[in-house]
Amino acid sequence: MLNVENIQVSYGQSKVIENLSFTAEDNQTIAIMGRNGMGKTTLFKSLIGLLPINNGNISVGDTDVSAMESYQRVYQGIAYVPQGRMIFPTLSVQENIETGLENSKSKKIPDEIFALFPVLHEMRHRKGGNLSGGQQQQLAIARALVTDPKVLLLDEPTEGIQPSIIKDIANILNEIRKMRDITIIVSEQVLHFALAVADRILVIESGEIIFENTRDEVDAEKISSYLSV
Repeated sequence: MLNVENIQVSYGQSKVIENLSFTAEDNQTIAIMGRNGMGKTTLFKSLIGLLPINNGNISVGDTDVSAMESYQRVYQGIAYVPQGRMIFPTLSVQENIETGLENSKSKKIPDEIFALFPVLHEMRHRKGGNLSGGQQQQLAIARALVTDPKVLLLDEPTEGIQPSIIKDIANILNEIRKMRDITIIVSEQVLHFALAVADRILVIESGEIIFENTRDEVDAEKISSYLSV
């Protein structure tokens, strides 16, 4: 569903990602792990089109999206939940979710969204800025899902969230895959969360994939060594 082939991304003259490749299959979850500053957020911004790639290709299904603007990639089925969530604090929960429906044929929030996120239904008239960090993360995911994506990108979804809520978010992501035919890519540093959701785990270091394995075969101690400072 998502194919990334030999991409290179730079900030000015500095190469942050070089010749990075991976493939994510339909209805598969991949966790891309690594310490801060290793290129995870740069990778995600390049996948959604916020940063241009210098070389390589990014495709969704059979469609090459490498040269497309961000909004065009959304049309092709990529949804992005950025680090820090970026919800609209002065809009209500319902209004935040409805911003994802701007280019949708239907302007009504699907019932399954509130079924996945019952707390958002309860708080639908509350301002987004008044939600807890975990609730804001659920809101950001809900807003992305109403675009009916083929590929869902989540950058550091557990950042700043208490452990009990991290488990809830893992359960929600697993439930999304049961309800929809969707590919999920998460950027993550919390290993137990990655193991709870991912079929495959990749480790990025200095802009390159240095380790890859399936969840069933992964060596947790080895992954932890890559994440330690």
